[in-house]
Amino acid sequence: MSSYRLPKRGLVDRNVPLSFTFDGRPMQGLEGDTLASALLANGRMLVGRSFKYHRPRGILTAGAAEPNALVTVGRGGRAEPNTRATMQELYEGLEARSQNRWPSLAFDIGALNGLLSPFLGAGFYYKTFMWPAPLWEKLYEPVIRRAAGLGKASYEADPDAYEKSWAHCDLLVIGAGPTGLAAALTAGRAGARVILVDEGSLPGGSLLSDTATIDGKAAADFARDTSDELRSMPNVQVLVRTTAFGWYDGNVFGAVERVQKHVREPASHLPVERLWRIVAGKALLATGAEERPLVFGGNDRPGVMMAGAMRAYLNRYGVAPGRTPAIFTTNDTGYTLARRSSRPRASTSSPSSTAARRPASTIAAKHALSGKRWFAAPRAARRSRRSKSITAVGPKRSRSMRSPWRAASTRSSILPATGAASPSGLRKRRHFSRPGA
Repeated sequence: MSSYRLPKRGLVDRNVPLSFTFDGRPMQGLEGDTLASALLANGRMLVGRSFKYHRPRGILTAGAAEPNALVTVGRGGRAEPNTRATMQELYEGLEARSQNRWPSLAFDIGALNGLLSPFLGAGFYYKTFMWPAPLWEKLYEPVIRRAAGLGKASYEADPDAYEKSWAHCDLLVIGAGPTGLAAALTAGRAGARVILVDEGSLPGGSLLSDTATIDGKAAADFARDTSDELRSMPNVQVLVRTTAFGWYDGNVFGAVERVQKHVREPASHLPVERLWRIVAGKALLATGAEERPLVFGGNDRPGVMMAGAMRAYLNRYGVAPGRTPAIFTTNDTGYTLARRSSRPRASTSSPSSTAARRPASTIAAKHALSGKRWFAAPRAARRSRRSKSITAVGPKRSRSMRSPWRAASTRSSILPATGAASPSGLRKRRHFSRPGA
């Protein structure tokens, strides 16, 4: 088992243990965990299979951008497929199941498709299974649909209630990270009607996984105190667990609030979800940025994780995704993670060097030199006799170039990778009409 729960650290409540099941296997988590962090705390790295070739998939991120950890949560009419494990809050009695595998997640017959990948190009079935025509609906299509896809929707009626509501404000702030909190606080103190929405369960965004201090307070404590002040203002409304999904004509925004998606038995007098249509005088998109993945062979394997995700699991959830992380980076984020990941009892190595106690400047796996497609291992790492380094190569492919995953896999249990970040958020769709009542 490579990932594990740290004895200290994190914002989870260690006095409130929670029981849940994954594929029928009982597990334990803590109050404040997501399903993803609880799975990692129980040593589960494999959580799903890919869409077509059924390749093994692990947890890649710690937020809404998760592409791999898609599971089915609940049973009967409340079963919800394709739920992101990184966004699903853990609660007592939660039942989660992996998807797109048979007969089990560890032993999936569909993985044989990977051996046939050279012959199964995109859309091959539209040309291959054209004849005889009657077999398409009776044989070919049912088999293909069963083998592909992800979760399956329930045929039972949904017993829960849903509602819609309108809201009006002077300023709508989307995103409750550092920028969003500061903007909402400034406008709220000035007397403006403010609505602050965030898809997370707690306001704070990146502050919740940061170890920095702000005004003498820990970042997470600063976020908590700021959100408490915002909630105390009568002119400010804070909507957590709320995802803004559309920007329409007339400055109308659409948002979905997950009112009771984090409880086992929803209260009958409250909706499970609420659709908000918010008319804003002004809007501020403070949605932050999404970390860019790096492209290399094997970057879709369980054990490869975004560097920001590893930082979140360490600092917010008190979970170490691996005992010997190898950091693969093109920017300063990797160095920061290397310094801070030395605090838990886990050695830090790289595809270039297995020296666990070297300074952070010798730990990063590779640097991307600006202007050219060059990659180079750190000099100190290249001198190491035990090095699995990727030698410096130019635009032409070199035979000495090896996959970071293959270089790290012999000695490392987790490979956090980071390729800088790109802005995330809404883009106005001008051709959309204003939603009706």
